[in-house]
Amino acid sequence: MKQYILKRIGISVLVLLGVSMLLYGICRMVPGDYVANMTAGNQNITPEMEQRMREVYGLDKGVVEGYVSWLKDALRGDFGTSFIYQESVVSVIAKYIGPTVSLAGISMLLEILLAIPLGIIAARKQYSRTDYTIVAIAIIGISLPSFFFAAVLKRVFAIGLGVLPVSGMVTARADYVGFAHFLDLGKHFVLPIIVFVVTGVGGLLRYVRTNMLEVLSADYVRTARAKGLPERKVIGKHAFRNTLIPVVTMVGGMIPNLFSGAVITEGLFGLEGLGNVALQAVYQGDIPYLMGFNMFIALMTLVGTLVSDILYAVVDPRVRYN
Repeated sequence: MKQYILKRIGISVLVLLGVSMLLYGICRMVPGDYVANMTAGNQNITPEMEQRMREVYGLDKGVVEGYVSWLKDALRGDFGTSFIYQESVVSVIAKYIGPTVSLAGISMLLEILLAIPLGIIAARKQYSRTDYTIVAIAIIGISLPSFFFAAVLKRVFAIGLGVLPVSGMVTARADYVGFAHFLDLGKHFVLPIIVFVVTGVGGLLRYVRTNMLEVLSADYVRTARAKGLPERKVIGKHAFRNTLIPVVTMVGGMIPNLFSGAVITEGLFGLEGLGNVALQAVYQGDIPYLMGFNMFIALMTLVGTLVSDILYAVVDPRVRYN
């Protein structure tokens, strides 16, 4: 296992290097950089002044030269200074990572807690009304655009009923402290979490259902039932454990998807997290922050994949990495 992990870490380093090349090239080729956005429509800015600004922000270099310079700094832990915030990218990420981790973590936990039992129930009652209802709800959730679903929730719960806030992280002009402040934060997170869970749980639910159906038709499950074991033991001890093996891969892949999905959801609800900052960075051409954020997502993807592979050996003792 140790050799396998070290080998995977070595491969991950090479993958990150390749990803960084692609990301930097894409960021530099996007029309309209930070200086162009700042000087657009300002007739007081001369071409000489604009060129000087490009030199200050490091946008006067070519793509290859700029990437080499960025890579040298990144290897020292310096991902540059955000054009928008005029702070180091690491500081900006550390400042805004809290809401994103909270939103993604709670959403992921709720998706798992909902998808696994509902997928098992749907598989046990295949082709029944319960099965059709659960699958239909899952498909509807997958098909719902997050921006449309967010607008519906705002209209119903925020504008119509007035029980939840429309956007933001705290109530404007409120002076809550302690537990009251925590409750206020929670109220602002309810709608974004609902959007995350409803639009994301369907894929995992259908995956659990499909794998459970495959396991329930296996010979060892039929043998367990023939021996007279209670259905609870057949499902919980024999079928569920083997269903977890492929599901682990899906769960590992959810980690980066939640962080990348935060770009849209945080923007829709005005949450001050990494995703919303990334959205503003795209609009204004903040290349250092975009590179830092996207490299963070790439790292989460590799970590999620590695965790999934390691968990194989946890849920299935037969798996060994040599």
